[in-house]
Amino acid sequence: MSRSPELHETADRLHSVAIHLLRRLRKVDEATGLSGPRLSALSVIVFAGPVTMTELAAAEQVKPPTMTRLVQGLEAEGLVRRRGDSDDARVSRVEATPRGRRILLDGRTRRVEMLSSLLEALDPAAREEVHRAVESLEGVVRSPSN
Repeated sequence: MSRSPELHETADRLHSVAIHLLRRLRKVDEATGLSGPRLSALSVIVFAGPVTMTELAAAEQVKPPTMTRLVQGLEAEGLVRRRGDSDDARVSRVEATPRGRRILLDGRTRRVEMLSSLLEALDPAAREEVHRAVESLEGVVRSPSN
């Protein structure tokens, strides 16, 4: 499918901005003391949990053995725990401990504060444009077909 040069340029610029934002956020994430993969897995567990290891591996797009190692590390740090599934004794679910939830939510607060300060540097019209763009992108990325 051929796309317009303007659309391609916008996509290229959005990609670049997203990468730069993520790099800045990773610096803020250092305060959690967790690696990026552990922090990402903990985020899924906090916001979607309790989850099975299979669900978690699928959400993080990694193979089950990789997710097992990540969860074992999170367990060793007291950030998650496994518990049996009430419907199927063969299945265990991973859930965040209060400490894990607190670390993740504190980290999210720091990320949002950093992003807020960047947005604050924009003039009001530009902030409104960003607001509208975010609303549009939310619809696209949260669509089940994407």
